[in-house]
Amino acid sequence: MIAIQNLHKSYGSKQVLQNINIQFEAGKVYGIVGENGAGKTTLFRCIAGLEDYTGTISSTQQPLKEHLGLLLTDPFFFAKITGREYLQLLCNARNIAIADIDSRNIFDLPLNQYAATYSTGMKKKLALTAILIQQNQYYILDEPYNGVDIQSNIIITEIIHKLKELGKTVIISSHIFSTLRDTCDEIHLLKDGIFTQSAQRDGFSEIEQAMKESSVGNKLERLLLQ
Repeated sequence: MIAIQNLHKSYGSKQVLQNINIQFEAGKVYGIVGENGAGKTTLFRCIAGLEDYTGTISSTQQPLKEHLGLLLTDPFFFAKITGREYLQLLCNARNIAIADIDSRNIFDLPLNQYAATYSTGMKKKLALTAILIQQNQYYILDEPYNGVDIQSNIIITEIIHKLKELGKTVIISSHIFSTLRDTCDEIHLLKDGIFTQSAQRDGFSEIEQAMKESSVGNKLERLLLQ
């Protein structure tokens, strides 16, 4: 379980997150949605301990950062590290012995190639594989489906289902609403740094409609399409 109380985050005079209060339970999948700039990634970075903030973030497993797998939208890799070395590095960070990395390479990545030369989708799949091998209790997946081929998207969805079955806590952001509908137990709409709407599965359509109204508005009419 991760509990967030009265979380605020600012960059100078710009308030990015305001009075965030939410709880993420074990064995559940949570979707965080909102337009670009709404504060989703900043929230994830706060949970992961990569940003300073005011308020409280607590978890059942302590320290949180040692039990959390964070998949960023654009994972970073050192220039001269192979895919295999990257997976080994993240295992070493958790003191996890792994006998056969190749058997864990479910996305068939070229592990002997420098990770920095991978495509966007390959980098994301390598980073995801690494945090899964770490055997974390909590997972934050920031746009896990972006830039990834259809076959891998299917695998990622099944991975999320399996993590839920194993009692993990999973938090996802995605601009593809159908992927959230397929995986999430709850969806929370973040707008201008504030949670404005939340819904369980039977209310997902209301969240989707609110996002459409916010994003589209009268923009199509303004285009004067003929």
